[in-house]
Amino acid sequence: MAATLPPAEASLLAAGTVIPAHPLALTAERTLDESAQRALTRYYVAAGAGGVAVGVHTTQFAIHEPGGLLEPVLRIAAETFDTVDRPFLRIAGAVGPVKRAVAEAELAASLGYHAVLLSPTDGDEDALLARSAAVGGVLPVIGFYLQEAVGGRYLSVDFWRRLADQPGVVAVKLAPFDRYRTLEAVRGIASADRGAEVAIYTGNDDAILTDLLTPYDLGNGIRRHIVGGLLGQWAVWTRTAVGLSQQVQRARGGDPTALAEVLGRTAGLTDANGAVFDVRNDFRGCVAGINAVLYQQGLLRSPLCLDPAETLSAGQAAEIERVRIENPWLTDDDFVRENLDDWLR
Repeated sequence: MAATLPPAEASLLAAGTVIPAHPLALTAERTLDESAQRALTRYYVAAGAGGVAVGVHTTQFAIHEPGGLLEPVLRIAAETFDTVDRPFLRIAGAVGPVKRAVAEAELAASLGYHAVLLSPTDGDEDALLARSAAVGGVLPVIGFYLQEAVGGRYLSVDFWRRLADQPGVVAVKLAPFDRYRTLEAVRGIASADRGAEVAIYTGNDDAILTDLLTPYDLGNGIRRHIVGGLLGQWAVWTRTAVGLSQQVQRARGGDPTALAEVLGRTAGLTDANGAVFDVRNDFRGCVAGINAVLYQQGLLRSPLCLDPAETLSAGQAAEIERVRIENPWLTDDDFVRENLDDWLR
């Protein structure tokens, strides 16, 4: 039998919300900084996020290795989630082949997580679907279309139709960073018998607001929207992301002023993502870029990654500073400054 979401979280997921991809807080010795890790989770909750995804690419996939930090990182976030007094989506990342992915889903379930974001792995489409079905027996599944630059691959329209028809699938994160593939995936999901039950979230950090504003008219009276975002970009300046998401909702409800404001932010947000995610260097500094912003704000006490070779690219820090200066509306520095001591307590 497929696992299901609690009713309040199911409604939240379907309506659309802001879900940051949670980074990893390390000390100068590259050990887990538990205080900063808790502070990050508290920041996302206080910023108004509707959930958090932990153990995903932004958290650094190395924590999933044997003897890694997966259990303590999931546990620390879960302890903070337990203090939240509103519907809040607890999402855990799972990796690897069937046996490993199921074991990680079982760990997440034991810690009170609601769903699993299932990262791509080796195997053909039939194998990926079998893995999703197996994990869906433990926790509801959020499918994941990952761009090729960071380990993803092309997945067919038929794959997305078949995935959406699995009873354990509650949502899909589309992050191919490709307009054509995004459209194909939406079309595949919409054509499934239970496609209307699967929430579509953007992971296209290069086109966040475009994705959220675009209605997908697919014939036969079928219209779908990408309802929210599950994003690495929203791991930084999250208070602003929540405000933008609220403006999108008003724009989609017919508010012309909100629509104009959101359209006016689209280029700046994409520009910021180019700097933070190190697009110029094939995304090599994407996790380091996220950490650099959080370190500058004081949310991280070290910007380091587990892999010493994973650092900012040449010129990336200057690019991040440029977009901060050119887009003063983008940051939430004042919000962080006012609350940081409480989050670090």
